[in-house]
Amino acid sequence: MNKSTLALAVAVGVLAQQASAAGFIEDSKATLGLRNFYINTDNRDHDANTAANKRNGVQSKNEEWGQGFDLRFTSGYTQGTVGFGIDAIGLLGVRLDSGGGTNGATATSYGGTVFPSKSNGEAVDNFSSLGLTAKAKISQTELKLGTLQPKLPVIVTNDGRLLPQTFQGGQITSNDIKDLTLVGGQIEHAKGRNSSNNEELSIAGANAHTAAGRDSNKFIYGGGDYKITKDLTAQYYYGNLEDFYKQHFLGLVHNWAIGPGVLKSDFRYFNSSDDGANGHDSSYYTTGNDTGFSNGRGKVDNNLYSGLFLYTVAGHTFGGGYQASNGNSDFPWLNQGDGSSAYITTDMQIAKFARAGERTWQARYSYDFAKVGVPGLTAGVVYLRGDNIDTVGLNGRENGSDSSEWERDLTVGYVVPEGPLKNLGLMWKNASWRNDVPGQRDQDENRLILSYSIPLL
Repeated sequence: MNKSTLALAVAVGVLAQQASAAGFIEDSKATLGLRNFYINTDNRDHDANTAANKRNGVQSKNEEWGQGFDLRFTSGYTQGTVGFGIDAIGLLGVRLDSGGGTNGATATSYGGTVFPSKSNGEAVDNFSSLGLTAKAKISQTELKLGTLQPKLPVIVTNDGRLLPQTFQGGQITSNDIKDLTLVGGQIEHAKGRNSSNNEELSIAGANAHTAAGRDSNKFIYGGGDYKITKDLTAQYYYGNLEDFYKQHFLGLVHNWAIGPGVLKSDFRYFNSSDDGANGHDSSYYTTGNDTGFSNGRGKVDNNLYSGLFLYTVAGHTFGGGYQASNGNSDFPWLNQGDGSSAYITTDMQIAKFARAGERTWQARYSYDFAKVGVPGLTAGVVYLRGDNIDTVGLNGRENGSDSSEWERDLTVGYVVPEGPLKNLGLMWKNASWRNDVPGQRDQDENRLILSYSIPLL
């Protein structure tokens, strides 16, 4: 039994004796989230019919449809100097359609776009998981052990499919100092968004779903947000995936009232370097542009700078930004190969625009139709273009010089604002990605999401 499991068992035992204490039950909440999720992906153009793609089962079109159930219970705290509580999350995904070999599973993957796969590559009929989190609180400091869904600059939970990704570990958060939030923790395992199983942690190029995959069961992180003024927040965070990488993050967010609107400025800087085996063992290497190494795989070496500016006025939001990825490796983040998120301004529906050497410009526009009498209706579009990408082939030599990519994302959403169907949401997300990076295929993708939340307590 590992440390976090033992601590969780002890905490549950304590709670069993104190569950009737005032606050634990009175402050408890339970909700059932429903998500009907449909996705289709059209993998287009170059490399679509190569012998390697055919051998590995790469499909030209992927399509899946399912119904997700997300049941959550959040307790209050028992009385006393130290309050105890427990949270739970139950996840169930039911397949509605994934037939005809369109689930996106390949010879090197264990799951498709939405659902896990059977041994023959077909999507399972359903999949589920249960997560428990024990918690304790003293003043404004809270400790959690068990299932976590952190959303921090160095670790971000992905919720881009039918069910969300979850992590296993412990985290402490303190708000005891005015205007300062401190966070620290350790993660040991992740459960993918298309999986019922917990797995160890890795990065692109070395994750366990590759032929020579390597992983780690220790990711430590810590940092804080300091509110310098009501409109200016500074951030520092540190993350270390044992035997893979160390990462420092600095952020600055400012809101400035200009005329009738507000200008939001978001500056981010990541410094990432190798750790342990990643510095000398090729099976731990990551993707990038290391000449002399097969496919450019080498140790983590990346500096990523970005700035994003958003001006909001009368329902309109206009935005633009720039990002530069310097160093021999691509930007690293926790990535087990089954869908993950990174805290970068270019993490889009399809691509992330964080390859070694890449320079990316982006433009954004969105509108809130409440300003014209249609509350709940929103729409937005984002366009990004990245270039200066250099890639290396199997022979360790450059096979793509100054490659480029672009993506256009369109989102339209509506949430019923009142009446018997209040909070029922419908969203359409459409994306097109084009590139001339060797070995990559262009993509078009559509997602339709119908969601509803039912309060139970």
